[in-house]
Amino acid sequence: MGVDDLLNRAREGMRRLSPLEAFEACRARDTLIVDTRPEFQRRRDGEVPGTIVVERNHLEWRLDPRSSARIPEALPGVQWIVLCDEGYSSSLAAWSLRQLGLTRATDVIGGFQSWRAAGLPVERPAWPTSPRLAPCS
Repeated sequence: MGVDDLLNRAREGMRRLSPLEAFEACRARDTLIVDTRPEFQRRRDGEVPGTIVVERNHLEWRLDPRSSARIPEALPGVQWIVLCDEGYSSSLAAWSLRQLGLTRATDVIGGFQSWRAAGLPVERPAWPTSPRLAPCS
């Protein structure tokens, strides 16, 4: 199995969101966008206001409600919308979250690049937002 097969398998049964659908979904109290892009991409292109930054290598530990390394927002029932740069790694990340029991996890078709192309809000903070860490126990 190649990576394209893995990507297709990850997307099976997952309703991916257009950028506009993701923007509108965030009005719901139980829906959050998590930006998994590395700092250099967020510095280069900007950020979506109000997202939670968790770089890809920490995602499962920070969002699993059962993990001792979870962030405070990692609660059962939250719909996580994963955002990467172009919508590929976010599909794999959302699939991984679904395997952890976060069954409402999904991603944005086309990632940040399609969000920006759709004219949706983007900000350019002086310093990229720091990734969310688990609170000290």
